[in-house]
Amino acid sequence: MQITITSLEEIGSAARSFISAIGEAKVIAFYGSMGAGKTTFIRALCETLGVREPVTSPTFAIVNEYQATSPDCTGVRTSTIYHFDFYRIRRLTEAYDIGFEDYLDSGALCLIEWPELIEELLPDDALHVHIDVDDNGIRTINW
Repeated sequence: MQITITSLEEIGSAARSFISAIGEAKVIAFYGSMGAGKTTFIRALCETLGVREPVTSPTFAIVNEYQATSPDCTGVRTSTIYHFDFYRIRRLTEAYDIGFEDYLDSGALCLIEWPELIEELLPDDALHVHIDVDDNGIRTINW
């Protein structure tokens, strides 16, 4: 599938469309060059899912944890979202050191930037999302 974002004003709509289209995916790997908009799109996804705290790149922390709240038939449901950025790791053992496999096994939504650096740890059912940006700043999201 594909979503095209021609301006930042469309990102919320794109995030809603993406969430509707991905079904029950729990591990989502975002590929794209530096500046392609991975963090910006993840921020829009988190906001759409009900995260009220600031969503920032976990470049130095490697992982950020957010709580998403959404209404359900019993009141308010809270779920956890983990946001990873593996840009700074140099060895696969660094992912093991933070307990990456435990995060994957938690059942929480895991949003991963720079997954090519930990590719062999991704589960078979991970959703691979590619974000490309052209010379006019138009972003295309493919999965």
